[in-house]
Amino acid sequence: MWLWSSSTGMTGEDVDLRWQVFLRRFDLEHTFRMIKQTLGWTRPKLRTPEAADRWTWFVIVAHTQLRLTREAAADLRRPWEKPAEPARLTPARVRRGFRSLRPHLHCPARAPKPSTPGPSRPLGSRNRHHATLHDVGKTARRPETIAERNRLKARKG
Repeated sequence: MWLWSSSTGMTGEDVDLRWQVFLRRFDLEHTFRMIKQTLGWTRPKLRTPEAADRWTWFVIVAHTQLRLTREAAADLRRPWEKPAEPARLTPARVRRGFRSLRPHLHCPARAPKPSTPGPSRPLGSRNRHHATLHDVGKTARRPETIAERNRLKARKG
């Protein structure tokens, strides 16, 4: 089990606290595991952990907005889905009905100005500004086989 405590003589409050921590961590891990694609983590090429955090919060805010507008959206359901009350629509179903809702919403931004594309890199020249590569967190090379692990242990011992 990944949440483990070796404390002895815990009070009921200590046990409750550890149980709540377990449930919270379980909920978070499974939520992110199941909705990686919904959060858009498989699409953008994010270069820093901070950018990934910003992206995640941006998508969560967008889903919150979908939840808030669900009563105004039409229920465009798949043939196998049961009809749902407007207050019970999921974000995916609100997103499907957003096309019919969008023309009726107020747009705070002005229309975009027409523009010409800016200067670009001349044809045939190479990109001199390479993207920064970040370590994914693996700190050491692990042996691929048990025999290799035993050989490394024998050398150290």
